[in-house]
Amino acid sequence: MSILVIGITVFVLAAFVGFEVISKVPPTLHTPLMSGANAISGITIIGAITAAGLGATPLAQVLGFLAVVTATINVVGGFLVTDRMLEMFKSRGERDKR
Repeated sequence: MSILVIGITVFVLAAFVGFEVISKVPPTLHTPLMSGANAISGITIIGAITAAGLGATPLAQVLGFLAVVTATINVVGGFLVTDRMLEMFKSRGERDKR
């Protein structure tokens, strides 16, 4: 079996397992889970910056840059969603103060 087929198989299985795990999370635990995912995405940005900086070929540098961009979008979007969810738990008076 080639490395590509093994990689694709692992990716597909991870996607199915991830979907099943996330779909079983109750709504009350979604915000803490999102915060943890944001922390992991921050680590992903560090790895993407390293990959972009150490890219030996122009293709590796471009892919590293795209990894930095997508990881940054993921982190920013995650924090925006978390902030929006936390707003739902505040009383009306606390929301009007903002």
